[in-house]
Amino acid sequence: MLSYAIILTSVLVLVSLLMNVWRILRGPELPDRILALDTLYINSIALIILLGLHNGSALYFEGALLIAMLGFVSTAALSKYLLRGDIIE
Repeated sequence: MLSYAIILTSVLVLVSLLMNVWRILRGPELPDRILALDTLYINSIALIILLGLHNGSALYFEGALLIAMLGFVSTAALSKYLLRGDIIE
C-alpha cells in the first residue's frame, strides 16, 4: 500500500515539475523565472526523497541534501545579481 502512495505522489510531483518548466519557459519577467527555478529544485528534492523511500536507500537523502544546499546558494546568487547587477562586490 505504501508503494502505491509513493508512486502516486511521484507522479504528482512530476506534474508539478512540468508546470515549473513551463513557468521557466513562459515566465513574463525574470523574477518569475527565478521563483520557478527555486520551486523546481525543491520539487526535485521531493522526487529524490520519494525515490529513496521507494528503493529503501539512504544515499538518495544525501543527494537531496546536496541539491538543497546548491539550490539555496544559486537562488541567493541569482537574486543578488537581479538586484545589483553583479554577484561579487
